[in-house]
Amino acid sequence: MKRGILILFLFMIFISCKRNPLKVDISGIDAQPEFVRFEKELFSLPQKDTLQEFIDLHKKHPGFFDLFTYKIINIGGIDDEGFVGYMNTFLTDTMILNINSMVEEEFSTFREIQNQVTKAFKYYKYHFPEKNIPSIYTYISGFNQSVVTAEDIIGISLDKYLGRDCSYYQRLSTTPQYKILNMHKNKIVSDLAFAWGMTEFDQTNKATNLLGNMIHQGKLMYFVDALLPTMSDSLKIGYTEEQLEWCKKNEAEMWLRLVETKMLYSSKRMDIIRYINDGPYTNGFPLESPARTGVWIGWQIVRKYMNKHPEVTLPQLMQNTDYQKILNESGYFPE
Repeated sequence: MKRGILILFLFMIFISCKRNPLKVDISGIDAQPEFVRFEKELFSLPQKDTLQEFIDLHKKHPGFFDLFTYKIINIGGIDDEGFVGYMNTFLTDTMILNINSMVEEEFSTFREIQNQVTKAFKYYKYHFPEKNIPSIYTYISGFNQSVVTAEDIIGISLDKYLGRDCSYYQRLSTTPQYKILNMHKNKIVSDLAFAWGMTEFDQTNKATNLLGNMIHQGKLMYFVDALLPTMSDSLKIGYTEEQLEWCKKNEAEMWLRLVETKMLYSSKRMDIIRYINDGPYTNGFPLESPARTGVWIGWQIVRKYMNKHPEVTLPQLMQNTDYQKILNESGYFPE
C-alpha cells in the first residue's frame, strides 16, 4: 500500500513538473480595465459651444484625447489654430456619420468583448503582477487604425471591425481582401492582446535576421496564448481553418526549405518581410500558403521551447532575446 502511494505521489510530481504553463488559476486575480466608449462621448456632444465642450472632454480623457487628435485622425492639438473647425468637419462628415451609425448598431452591446478583455488582463496580471492594467478606449478613426497603444492606454477603432460584408470595406481601394477577412468583431480581443504585447516587449531591434524576427513574433503569439488560452489558433493569428491546416500539413516542408536555402540567417529586409508581413500568401511558398508563415513557425518553436522548459516563466520568456538559444533548446524539428 505504502509503495503504491509513493509511486502515485512521484507520478503526480512528474505530471505537475510537465504541466501546461498556460493553465493557471486566475480566480483570485483582481484586474478590471477601465472601458471608455470615447466615440459615444464625442458624437453626443451638444455642439453649442464646441471649443468648451472639446476642452471638457480633453480634461476628462487627456491622454487618449491627444492620442486621438494627433495620431489617429491627424488634426493636431486642442490649442492649435483651426482645431475646432477640423474637429467639426470630422464630426459632420457624411461618411463618418454613416460609419458611426453602423458602429452603434454593430456594437450596441459591448459586454461580451469587455468580459473577454477583462479575463485576458486577469491572465496578464497573474503573469505580470507588477504591471499596470491599461484603460481601453473605443473610437471611430475613419478606417485609419485598428488598434493603437500608449502608456497605460489601448485604443480600438470599432469601424475597422464592422464585419467582412461591410459595404465600405469593398469600396476602399487601400484595403485588400486578405485584410478584410479579419475585420470583424471576433478579432478585436486577439488584436488587442497582440498589440499590447508589442508595446510591452518592443525588442525588434534585437532581431537582426529572419530567425530572430520569427522567434520574436512567436514570443508575441505565445503572449497571446497566455492571455487567451482558450481561443482558437486560427482566430489568434487571423487564419482561416484551411490556412491553419495547410501550415500544419506543410510545416516540415516549410522548415526544410528555410534551412536548405539558408534563409533563417538572412538579414535582408525583403527576406524578412516576405515571411513576417501580412499579404495574400507567403512569397516563396505555394499560392495556397497563408501570409506570415514565418510568424506561425516562430510560434511553434516558442511553444515547443516552453513545453520543454516549464520552469521558464512568461516574463523570463518575453525578456529572452537569445533567439538562437531558444531554437536550440526547443528541440524543434518538424517531420
